[in-house]
Amino acid sequence: MDINRSIKRLTSYYISLYGTNDPYKIAKLLGIHIVITPLGKALGYYKYIKRNKWIFINEEIIGNDSLFKVVLAHELGHAVLHRKENCCFMAHHTLLLVSKIERQANIFASYLLITDDMLQEFEGFTKEQFCDCTGYPMELIDLRIK
Repeated sequence: MDINRSIKRLTSYYISLYGTNDPYKIAKLLGIHIVITPLGKALGYYKYIKRNKWIFINEEIIGNDSLFKVVLAHELGHAVLHRKENCCFMAHHTLLLVSKIERQANIFASYLLITDDMLQEFEGFTKEQFCDCTGYPMELIDLRIK
């Protein structure tokens, strides 16, 4: 089974189990700690500390709901796919990173945030229009529709 199919199944499982695709709600229900704090240039990062999962989000993105969801979904991807890895989500390079675990976290975020229902709702829209309406970056929709 390829990784995209595995990630799609995993995100579908969480959406079905918790009745939401909201990464904040899912993280909380999974017992993952979320901390909003100054992080400099990093938008967020995931850290595994003493058998506890932590997601740190840069306080500067609070108020930008779309970016907050994308960063949180990406870090949630690390928490469920790469439990013991410590990962940093860097500004300006986030969705362009080519490392295997970063790509997998991005794919996780794309499947979690862009559901099949959402794709149907925006059928007939261009990718640019989709991004304008949702606030999600182009790279996210590109990962989702591949």
